Amino acid sequence: MAAASGDDYYGTLEPFAGEAVYFVLTDRFVNGDPSNDHRDQGGPYPTFDQRIPGPDGESDNIGYLGGDFRGIVDNAGYIRDLGFTSVWITPIVDQPDQHFGGGKPASWGSFWTDRGKTGYHGYWGIDFYRLDEHLPSPGLDFAGFTRAMGDHGLKVVLDIVTNHGSPAYTMPSPQPQFGKVYGKDGELLADHQNLPPEQLDPASNPLHRFYNARPGVAELSDFAEDNPAVLDYLAGAYAQWLDQGAHALRIDTIGWMPHRFWKAFADRLRASRPGLFMFGENFDHDAARIAAHTWQRNGGISVLDFPLKARLVEVFGKPDGDFAALEPALYLEDGPYANPYDLMTFYDNHDMPRMDAGDEGFIDAHHWLFTARGIPVIYYGSETGFMRGRAEHAGNRNYFGQERIDAAPQSPIFGPLRRIARLRQSSVALQRGLQLNVRLKGDEAVFYRIYQKDGQRQTALVLLNKGDAPRRMAVEEYLEDGPWRDAFSGRTQRVRGRLQADVPAHGVRVFLFDRPLTREDTRRRLDDLMARKSPKAD
Repeated sequence: MAAASGDDYYGTLEPFAGEAVYFVLTDRFVNGDPSNDHRDQGGPYPTFDQRIPGPDGESDNIGYLGGDFRGIVDNAGYIRDLGFTSVWITPIVDQPDQHFGGGKPASWGSFWTDRGKTGYHGYWGIDFYRLDEHLPSPGLDFAGFTRAMGDHGLKVVLDIVTNHGSPAYTMPSPQPQFGKVYGKDGELLADHQNLPPEQLDPASNPLHRFYNARPGVAELSDFAEDNPAVLDYLAGAYAQWLDQGAHALRIDTIGWMPHRFWKAFADRLRASRPGLFMFGENFDHDAARIAAHTWQRNGGISVLDFPLKARLVEVFGKPDGDFAALEPALYLEDGPYANPYDLMTFYDNHDMPRMDAGDEGFIDAHHWLFTARGIPVIYYGSETGFMRGRAEHAGNRNYFGQERIDAAPQSPIFGPLRRIARLRQSSVALQRGLQLNVRLKGDEAVFYRIYQKDGQRQTALVLLNKGDAPRRMAVEEYLEDGPWRDAFSGRTQRVRGRLQADVPAHGVRVFLFDRPLTREDTRRRLDDLMARKSPKAD
């Protein structure tokens, strides 16, 4: 990080902090090319449209449903117009060609149950150098996909897995591909041979050396983190996809592998790609535990902000949620993270129940995510409240489809999200600014975001009202006298001592000040925030 002068105020200088991320589970977005569906694949273990019955005629699906690169590219304009600048897609590497016959049977509402499930989600890699056949179309391989997305002004965040491969044991009889890993030239590198982990013999069987002889997640083949060949294989594979246009990486199950692996992995990839942004998933609500991934000595990898996520659901998932619950989870001062402003902020994803809220709860959550510290991530369909409250195997990952996308602008959630996302896209203060809270209490949140560096100066004053009635909100603390511009209307007002504004029910007002900050109490407070936003030592 560059040294700060006495007049520099910012939350982060990380380039990726300017992004807003739309997360797509590729197979469940849009089937843009039915010719790559492979509906007859799997033989006695079919892979397409494998339904789990639920109550009242509902169903979940653990088979492929046809979403592909073409479906995303065809709707890239929709995503970009909604205010997003990056699209996170699920893993693209080759998956088994059958559904899994072992494990516990997947049933409505179950978790970590894989019998009958396919690799539609992408997390069961068998050949990490090969693109799964369900994704491309003629002229639209992965390199073509990233180029096409770039033509729409969208970066691609690639989801990667290094902790495990496909399900590997408990099959009634061995199935081809499950528990295997293939090399760059198609050679068999590893085979679990349908053996439980404790029966593997890495010392004498070369095909077992890729794996740990201890259980990992579910029945998945667990990669041996201290085998140099594993690091070489995975780093080489993901370097290939980066070379084809992936802009950043999301790392699955980062908490299941040690920091020494991640340091070596990050160093390997960044040696030829300085500044490569990566963020990991450690499904843990304890900030002290997940923060260690962000430290440079452990690879300097950002994380999905699970501790804040838990508070967001508490505040926006019920009408009486109190903004005060968010403040401790921000860690703006003396926190454990290398930099809290580089965290990925979200309220749900594909591995947990979608947020269970009314339309107003989603609107309020989006107003917060796109104005407060962090890099916002929205799961596909949340622009309409799609399958709200639903867990995996109960609708969380249901197919979205072109009809729902075409109808999305009619949702009450859609317009407010588009409005605030596009504002963040145009404001350096909302993207990278230091956050100075004035009050977070009840239905009101008032805070500043301040960016002042290299001649660029912008302060954003954010007023949020999650109540059911409009309210007049006033600010005096740390307020600069002078011209403040309404970020939405563009109208400027002269302020002296006090700024007062009417904020609609479930609404947001943002005012911008484009001059240097001169108040001594403000500067002292900002100096303190700058000094305390990151740990003293790493």
